[in-house]
Amino acid sequence: MNSKNLFHLLLLAAIWGGSFLFMRVSAPVLGAIPTAFGRVLLGAAGLFGLLLAMRVPLSFGGRFKIVLALGSITSGIPFLMFSLAAEVLPAGYSSILNAMTPLMGVLIGVSFFDEQLTARKLAGVAIGLAGVFALTETGPVGMNAATLLGVGACLVATVCYGFASYLTKRLVTGHGIDNRVVAFGSQAGAVLTLVLFMAWHGVSTPIAWSQVSGDVWASMLALGLVCTSFAYLLFFRLISEVGALSTLTVTFLIPLFGVFWGWLLLHERLSLGYALGGGMIGLALWLVLSPAGGRLSGLAPGEPK
Repeated sequence: MNSKNLFHLLLLAAIWGGSFLFMRVSAPVLGAIPTAFGRVLLGAAGLFGLLLAMRVPLSFGGRFKIVLALGSITSGIPFLMFSLAAEVLPAGYSSILNAMTPLMGVLIGVSFFDEQLTARKLAGVAIGLAGVFALTETGPVGMNAATLLGVGACLVATVCYGFASYLTKRLVTGHGIDNRVVAFGSQAGAVLTLVLFMAWHGVSTPIAWSQVSGDVWASMLALGLVCTSFAYLLFFRLISEVGALSTLTVTFLIPLFGVFWGWLLLHERLSLGYALGGGMIGLALWLVLSPAGGRLSGLAPGEPK
């Protein structure tokens, strides 16, 4: 990996780590549903514009409906879950819990897709789950029902990503569809998944849009256009230039940036719980994602996140 690719890798980690910051700014003000819906709507619009500008043919190889359907678990539900978590959890918490995605992929692969469970992977999953427990017990946020629901929402998101990785590989990969087109299709599918939720929210909980601050609007634009549209393209470019294994090292870096942005810009309190829980999850990721751990699994295409 040359210096240019290393820079792009760090940039991607910084952007995806920043997504938890932007959700933490937007969700408590707008609500989880508008935050998630706004993200996928802006993400789909941004990707559509970029694909047109790059003259990428919008060809789905006869899998358009499948790609749209998969959008619910590649983006729609996970983004909604992380937005729900952002209402109660610090950005650093959510970014660390997001790193459980490959570990959930191991459990899902073994349970539903006939994947082999090696001792190394089993150890990784066990250490990762212990890391989640350590984070929730020793982190800077007091343990209560709201915190537990926030942690649970993050873990539901990682379960969705785990299923998405396997289903996408089985139903979409190998049909000649450009990954960038798949990314756009997943965002469009997520919009369809969340549009009814958004309509219900608009009726039941009207938002005083005129009173929403500029910081919230800026966060939503960054969340949709930078953390989704631009980040997807950067992710796939890295895969094409350095390979999937090297690109997946971004999983180790996202929590560092998530915690850093939360501390720097939101003044979130740090604690040894971050180091203890995050360190254990990082070790678990290394066990699962390193070449000796077997075939890579558990990361949804184009998603950290």
